[in-house]
Amino acid sequence: MMTRWARPLVYSTLLLFALLFISPIGFMLAGSMKPDALVLAEAGGWRAFWPTALSLDNYRDVFARVDFIRFLLNSLFINGMIVGVGLLLNSLAGYAFARMAWRGRDLLFGLVLAVMIIPLEAIAVPLFYMVSLLGWRDTYLVQILPFIANAFSIYLFYTFFIGLPREFEEAACIDGAGVLRTFFSIIVPNAKPVFATVAILTFLTQWGAYLWPLMVTSGESVRPLPLAIATFHSLPPLQWGDIFAFGVMMVLPVLAVFLLFQRWFVRSVAATGIKG
Repeated sequence: MMTRWARPLVYSTLLLFALLFISPIGFMLAGSMKPDALVLAEAGGWRAFWPTALSLDNYRDVFARVDFIRFLLNSLFINGMIVGVGLLLNSLAGYAFARMAWRGRDLLFGLVLAVMIIPLEAIAVPLFYMVSLLGWRDTYLVQILPFIANAFSIYLFYTFFIGLPREFEEAACIDGAGVLRTFFSIIVPNAKPVFATVAILTFLTQWGAYLWPLMVTSGESVRPLPLAIATFHSLPPLQWGDIFAFGVMMVLPVLAVFLLFQRWFVRSVAATGIKG
């Protein structure tokens, strides 16, 4: 238990760190609503975090200069498919590893754990060569399929499912439910925290993916937002207000996803802390 003087000190320190981490977002939000000439001119003081002349011209400029809606829909579709299909497949895999006995299970699970330490950069070139041979470049499929099965997501589902009471499945088995019915009717409703955690972590990771889309796409038709903002930065004239406005609109979907799933996400983190 914290002492009388320790509590204000701890809270003050946490508040200081929170302000430090949120300051870049505040600077970007304020800059997105300033005239372009004031964005960098006021960057040296407190005015950097407060728009002196509110305006949405930078946002209108973004829509006028590039097809932002197209890039946004591309990212939403790509990430939605990765998260949605990934939740289904990775949860089924995690359940199979945690609850079902079959030959080679431990060996295959060990391989899944080994895959977790291999970064994308290590396999990007051979993977690029493979998808080029298949003719998948410049498509949605090439940005979705390699990232649906995720070793870390499988591991998170495995650790959650293995801690669930077996009485759930035993009761379902007595009622005559099969494996799939037990999973979707009994396990999934009791696993909302881990589903929310995996959804948030997957969405955050894939929403900011840059290297792979840069390698496999060339046209604007399937270009996601991270690659689009990099291209937008190089478009003349260089206008920081427009770039900040682009960044703000790129961050909003991430914030929306977190707010949507935060209750179950926090519950999952709390449950993990209690078990630890």
